[in-house]
This record gives sequence, C-alpha cells and structure tokens, in this order.
Amino acid sequence: MTDSNERMQTKVQKDGKISFADDVIATIAGLAASEVPGLAGMSGGIVDGIVEFLGKKNFTKGVKVEVGNEEAAIDLFVVMEYGAKIHEVCAEIQQAVKRAVETMTGLRVMEVNVFVQGVRFEKESKEGDAQRVR
Repeated sequence: MTDSNERMQTKVQKDGKISFADDVIATIAGLAASEVPGLAGMSGGIVDGIVEFLGKKNFTKGVKVEVGNEEAAIDLFVVMEYGAKIHEVCAEIQQAVKRAVETMTGLRVMEVNVFVQGVRFEKESKEGDAQRVR
C-alpha cells in the first residue's frame, strides 16, 4: 500500500506488473541532471532547504514528475553556473534525463521541461580576499 502523496506508475508486461513510485523517477531524473556540467544545483522550496540543513541529501529536490499510461513528463527547476551557455546546458539536461529515465524504467518520457530559477556566482576564495587586504 502506498501513501496518498506517493503515486505509482505501473508498467504491465507479460510476466506481471512493474510499479515505480514517483520519487523513484524523480530521483533518477535529479541524479541524471546533476551530472551535467554548468548546472549549479536544483531549486526547491523551503521544505527541501530544511532537509538539506539537517544533512540529508534530497535527490528529488526541484523535480516534479507526472506519470500515466506508461509515459512520464518531468519538470526540473534548476540554478545555473554563471558563464554557462544556459540554452546548451538545458538541452543537455533534457537529453540526459530522458535517456536515464527511459533506460532505467522502460517508461516513455514525453517531455522534460527545464525552468531556470537562478544563476549562481562563484564565491571568491579567501586567499584572494586576504591578498586584497594587504
């Protein structure tokens, strides 16, 4: 039995059914996206921030999944590195997520929507700050 907030996607095969919780698909998508260069991180709400503050890694942060009839649509809310070619990074994220979810689950990914929520600027090193003070 599953929690009411945790839907299951079922894939019917000749030998029986295979079911995936939305969090499984979201985790696969989040991990695939995180491996793309130029992505600074995922953008989540206040609950995700609390989870990270408590030291727990939330791989579903910034990922929304809609599933139905052996297909999935995935929304990713991301923060980019300053200087990255955002449109190229987004296209790479879309391809990586689609490939990973389809390969690992056998579900057909209909769309991967990437919403850029911000840009992260690199923090200057403490050495650089110390040299300027001298």
